Amino acid sequence: MGRAGNVRAGAATEVGRVRSSNEDSLFAGSSVFAVSDGMGGHAAGEVASAMAVEHLRVLDGRADLHPDDLREALAEANRAIRAAGREHPEQAGMGATATGLGLVRIAGSPHWVVFNLGDSRVYRYADGVLARLTADHSEAAEMVASGALTEEEARYSRFQNVITRALGVHASIEPDQWVFPAVAGERFVLCSDGLTGELEDAEIAAVLRDVADPDRAAGELVRRAVDAGGRDNVTVVVVDHGPGGADPGDTVPRAAP
Repeated sequence: MGRAGNVRAGAATEVGRVRSSNEDSLFAGSSVFAVSDGMGGHAAGEVASAMAVEHLRVLDGRADLHPDDLREALAEANRAIRAAGREHPEQAGMGATATGLGLVRIAGSPHWVVFNLGDSRVYRYADGVLARLTADHSEAAEMVASGALTEEEARYSRFQNVITRALGVHASIEPDQWVFPAVAGERFVLCSDGLTGELEDAEIAAVLRDVADPDRAAGELVRRAVDAGGRDNVTVVVVDHGPGGADPGDTVPRAAP
């Protein structure tokens, strides 16, 4: 898409200490970055999350990328996951979260598009402050919004894993989407709930503050989550926008199965 700013990305993923397989998938390209957490078990979740990131991967580097392209890619992924579930009975009921970033141009200037379905998250770190940009689509999050649970209670609630919006669950989807100008010096963290289930926001912020390289920052976050318990698969993508980064077209794509 040409020079839309200096962007570098790093990524890491681990199965954790409890699960037997990694059902998370990721993509870290030049203008599209995504994390997907599969649901369904018996390898079906792994299939669903891989399908999710593949539909987003094809948009990477597109010169005329538009927010609607990301929305349509998610809709196509939803249709494909549902069709696969119908075709292969062992994959029936599989689904996946999908969250991430797209770098687009609006009125000639670079903007970020954040998208989300499910309880994977996108955070922004800038000027020493970590801010969550996405809202979890879970019963626990809805109970927090209604006042039935506190944030701390929700963290350990059995409703935390009841996802209310995801790919593959319903015939139509309603992803959240936000668009805002890109600012030099900002960092983003895309992650599955295997990270946020183990680490508090303050620890995530500390790693982003202390570890400059995005690959090393992603790896450190994953390591700490596994050391803290590793009860779930842990996947992290760190995206840096600012001086010293490579041009988006020079970023080496990375993907996890």
